Amino acid sequence: MVDQADVVVFRRNFHGLPADDYARALRERLDDLTVAVARTPREERELVRTAAVATGSHFDESLLGHVGDLQLFACAYAGVDHLPVDELAERGVTVTTASGVHGPNVAEHIVGTILLFTRRFQEGLRRQRHREWRSYPTRELAGSTVAIVGLGAIGTATADRLDAFDVETVGVRYTPAKGGPTDEVVGFDELDEALAEAAYVVLACPLTDETEGLIGAAELNTIHPDAVLVNVARGPVVETDALVAALRKNHLRGAALDVTDPEPLPEDHPLWNFENVLITPHNAGFTPV
Repeated sequence: MVDQADVVVFRRNFHGLPADDYARALRERLDDLTVAVARTPREERELVRTAAVATGSHFDESLLGHVGDLQLFACAYAGVDHLPVDELAERGVTVTTASGVHGPNVAEHIVGTILLFTRRFQEGLRRQRHREWRSYPTRELAGSTVAIVGLGAIGTATADRLDAFDVETVGVRYTPAKGGPTDEVVGFDELDEALAEAAYVVLACPLTDETEGLIGAAELNTIHPDAVLVNVARGPVVETDALVAALRKNHLRGAALDVTDPEPLPEDHPLWNFENVLITPHNAGFTPV
């Protein structure tokens, strides 16, 4: 193990490019600096004392007392709501995010899940496993309405990619006057109308005081029962108990959840048991480059 480093990569909970490959890429670009990978909590504590820069997806609060010369934590996520940002700021540590980096890959994930529910690929896989050659009905995406809540890098990239599918897109953002790539842009005061019209509802907004619990029982009752909910934002944007209740009542055609509340999702959680729910482990932002 390296006793000290200029840059430390936290391997635990690292999402995206594998930590060792990420460190190798940093060494190629920062050949005058020592880049080390912290593989255990002990190594994290030791290396964070001397490093000027740390990077990864999480910064455990237990490390705050060991911060020495640290000046920057470069978060591999687009959001920082899971980080002790205030406490880091008190210690003079600047926090940056990967905002914008995940637009293309998360947008592909969103479009893929929409197509999965439209063409019912999961049913095709089920019949393949049973060696069952029997046709089943599917849908067409063209002509559908997709509501995209949040028009940042991810929402914008999603709208751009959906343009080729001849769908109607409605973007929901705090300042609709800014416009966007969707066919229509509305404010959060018109969220209910956007939800009611959509065959697919995509949540791509940051987690804030305003968006926490944004999709609760009332909103799920507003969404058309034949619609699909796609959440790549943060788990708490959706009230989990209300979502489970809506699914049990068949009030949604399905849900694609890359994020959950709680996260990770416990093994005994009821969301695992729905055949019309696709759960991925906060994986939408993965990129090999």
